[in-house]
Amino acid sequence: MDPLMASMKVASSGLEAQSVRLRIVAENLANSQSTGTTAGADPYARKTISFERVLDRASGSELVKVGKVGRDRVPFRVEHRPGHPAADASGNVKMPNVSPLVELTDMREANRTYQANLQIIRQTRQLVSMTIELLRS
Repeated sequence: MDPLMASMKVASSGLEAQSVRLRIVAENLANSQSTGTTAGADPYARKTISFERVLDRASGSELVKVGKVGRDRVPFRVEHRPGHPAADASGNVKMPNVSPLVELTDMREANRTYQANLQIIRQTRQLVSMTIELLRS
């Protein structure tokens, strides 16, 4: 396979992986205050994502793929909120194990990685166009 096309394939796999990562971060942020619906019920558990390297036999390149979307095992925070629908007999409510600061940091990193992969695709397209122009001359 042409090295330029292989680089586009690698970058596009990175775009797809970072897109899924951004979706997971958005879900975590959106549910950062989602408690259980009944007394003592567990709240939303933060999702985590892992990536895997996959060999693309056609191009001989290693691509990135989403490996597993799991749950963070960090314990839930407990807040004293008597009268809350999810409060237990002591008035304590389990809160999600989502830290908005961690999620925003992860979002920023995923966004930068997405933009870097996008730039690779732009540069590769430009190189292909320049090559075609040279061949026409």
